[in-house]
Order: sequence, then C-alpha cells, then structure tokens
Amino acid sequence: MLAVTFTFLAGRYHATPWDRHVNEGAVAWPPEPWRILRALVAAWHHKIKHTGKHREATLRELIESLAQELPEYRLPPASHSHARHYMPQSAPGKTALVLDAFAAVERDKPLTVVWPTLDLSPDQVALLDDLLAVMGYLGRAESWVEARRASQAPETNCLPVQANPDSVATEASHEIITLLAPLAPERYAERRSAFLADKKTAKKLGKTLPDNLLDALCVDTADLRKVGWSQPPAARKVRYVRPADAFSVQPRFHPYRAPRATTARFVLSGKPLPRVEDTLRIGELLRSAVMSQAKIRYGKDSIPSIFSGHGMPRDNRHGHAFYLAYDSNGDGWIDRLLVHVPLGMDADQQRVLEALTRIWTHDGTEWQVALEGLGLETVASELTGPSTVWQTITPYLHPWHVKKRFSVEDQIRRECRHRGLPEPLTLEHLPHVDIGRGRQGRPIHFHRFRRRRGLGQPDRLGSFWRLTFPEPVLGPLALGFSCHFGLGLFRPEKMTRRRVSAA
Repeated sequence: MLAVTFTFLAGRYHATPWDRHVNEGAVAWPPEPWRILRALVAAWHHKIKHTGKHREATLRELIESLAQELPEYRLPPASHSHARHYMPQSAPGKTALVLDAFAAVERDKPLTVVWPTLDLSPDQVALLDDLLAVMGYLGRAESWVEARRASQAPETNCLPVQANPDSVATEASHEIITLLAPLAPERYAERRSAFLADKKTAKKLGKTLPDNLLDALCVDTADLRKVGWSQPPAARKVRYVRPADAFSVQPRFHPYRAPRATTARFVLSGKPLPRVEDTLRIGELLRSAVMSQAKIRYGKDSIPSIFSGHGMPRDNRHGHAFYLAYDSNGDGWIDRLLVHVPLGMDADQQRVLEALTRIWTHDGTEWQVALEGLGLETVASELTGPSTVWQTITPYLHPWHVKKRFSVEDQIRRECRHRGLPEPLTLEHLPHVDIGRGRQGRPIHFHRFRRRRGLGQPDRLGSFWRLTFPEPVLGPLALGFSCHFGLGLFRPEKMTRRRVSAA
C-alpha cells in the first residue's frame, strides 16, 4: 500500500482538465493520476537529477510502478470558485476575460491519494520521498502544495469504477467523473507499436511517441496539440465515482464578538457649561452617573470592578476606569467627557456607557451627555497623542508624602515606571497653565478635594509639570492623587507618528 498526502498551503487547487477550455471554469478535481506523475517527473528534472543522489533508472521504475494501478482518493471538503481577470490586449483599452477556476479547500485538511496494493522497492521509496519533499506545487503554479508519504491510508471516497458502473451512477449521493490516467507500460508499448506500424502516421507522430512511459510523460502539451492528438497517447480516460457533494459551499460561522473597547468620548451640553477649574467635580459626577447605569444593568452587588475600582487584583496598575473631563476648544469651559478603561470593556459593559444620557448634582443642576465615540484610545486624539512632550492641564497632586530622598519629581518617575512608561528625560515645573480666554490658572484656582471624606491626601496644593519622554507615549495620561477623576491630566504638546508606549 502507498498513500501520499497533498496539503494545499494557500487553500486553493488550480488545474484545468485536459479537454476543457480555461474559460469553461472547470476544475480537475481530484488531481488526475496523469497530472500527479508529471509533477513527480518535473520535480526530478528541476530539483533532484542534478544532485546525483538517485539513478534515472529508479525514476523510470517508480513511474512505471505507479502507472500499473489506478489510485483511490480521500477528498477533503471543497468548494468550486473562480476569479475573473481582464487581460490587456494589443489595442488600447481592450481587454479579454479569463476565468481562473479553482477548488477552495481547508489549508489544514489534506487530499490523500492511495494505491491500495502497490509495493515499492526501498530505492523507489527513497526517491519518492525526496521528490515529494521538493514538490512546490501541483496543478498550476498558484497551487502551492506540501506533499509527503503517509504511513496509513484513510478511508477513500473517490474510486475508479471497476464493475457494474450503472448501479453506482444511479446512487444520488455519488456522481461519475472522468480523469486522465497513464497507461500501464505494456499497454503503452502496444499502442505505440500500432501507431508506428503505419509509415504515414509514424513519420508525423514519431516525435510524440517516445519508446518508454517516462519519456512519454515529458512530451510537451503544445507538441501533442500541434500534430493533432486529442489526448496524450500515453494516457487513457478513466471513470471515477465521486461524492455528489465533492464541490459544495462550505459556510463558516463565527460568533460575532465586539472588540474590547477601552475609551468612550461624550459631548457635554447645558447652560452654563462647567469651568475647567471644576474638572474634579465633573469627574466625580461622571463616575456617579456610570455607576447608576451599571447598577441598573448588573444590580447593586454585581457592578463590574472596572467601573467601580473595587475588588481589583492586588497587582492592578490603574486598569480600572478613568473619568476625565476636559475643554476641547480652549474656551475655558468643559465640553467633553472621557471614560477610559485600560483593561478594556466587553460588549455588555459597553452597553452601560451607551445608556448614559446625563450627569447631575444633588442640588438639581444637570447636563446632557451624548456618546460621540466608542472604541480605542484614538477616539479622543487630543488627549492620546502619541507625543514625547506632555503638559498638565489640571494640577498634579503627588500621591505620597514628600521626603528628603523622595521628591515630587521622584514620585512622577515612580508612577511612570508603574504604568509601564519610559522614565521622563526632563521634568519642568510650571508656575501656571492656560485655562482659556487668555486666563492663566494656578493650582489653587482648581478644585482639588474629593467629596468622599476621610481620604488621605498627601498633597493639598498641587503643581503643574511638563514631561519629556525619550520615545513617543500614547495617552490618555493622568498621574497622581485623584488621577481617575481628572486631576494630574496631561495633554500632548507635540504629535508624532513614531512607535509609542501605551500609558
């Protein structure tokens, strides 16, 4: 027994049957025995012969052995398809349609060819293994293939019709097809002798009738056509029975999974809009509104920790939500809100933010909220960069107590390391920042205290900073005490398209 597997690496097998025009869109499926043997001979001439490892006599013996028996096939699921190519002609603007038909197969499901009773010699097996190892394609050159000899043969589903073909043809689950196979060596010798016996035909056909099967496989198709052969003289047409659904549409069903969005951007509207000095207050109101929607969707005791910040793992490095408010046009009024979740939100968690329509205070003040974008950080490019230079737009409050060897600069560097950011090259302290309408704001002008009582707050004053990193950094970037509510919020100064580090 001999079994050979062919795995089509591109998921396509391109081959046109011998007696069909390319524009008929027909595919020779399965690969005919004639085509397989010609592929082995081609591999010999192109990649094995010059090595001197095997004798040409061994190749002749191998080919004649394979031609003695009709193979059987194990066909993988396949679909019939084609591509249309409009080839340019000599006249300007003229094209000719050419169909490129192919069998589409799974890249990991091989076609197996089985010779059930064939027994090869050790030399023939060694040569066959080398030929299969260097075979680059089967059929046309687009049909990239990986071929190897198999130790076991699977159950075949495409077989030659040997006896009582009429009964097979009537089965609804099968169909009869015709494949081109090589003649057995002795049969070819008989046919050759018959043609050469006539002196008139001998002169015309002699060059296309070599004296052995191996050389007959090497005759160029154009030469055969030129002298009028309707099929190769060393070949015969053989009827095979193939599953009726050998070509069928193979739909793939993939459950849709919405991407894990990290960032939602909202438009804030109302009269009057809050001032940028109230960034912390608006950040707290935004969190309260999100928590309210999460409570409705999940229940009071099941709010996702990415929204609440409670119950996060001990090694959490600010992976839960940042509730950021900012002025997008420089007029001094907050007009945009951002919910940024570095750990990402699944489709159900995204519904919480989609349901958000307003934020409000306990005294009845209310602002309308409209979702403007939901996706990755780039939905708010004015806060995400990437950039090497970042400047605070709200006061930075250092999260630890300042000590002799633990300055504010040291704390900023530590926070950057904790976030996986490169350490800043320079840290420039700024006395004030522009807060819109030509006004300069100092840290004392901003609200810097959380509504929640009892929080330890090492820094009650705040400061402004400009950080320069050795490589571009991707935001949003917020550091320090209450950074999840909008304090210590940085904005990129210089945009760049180079490689970035995520904040």
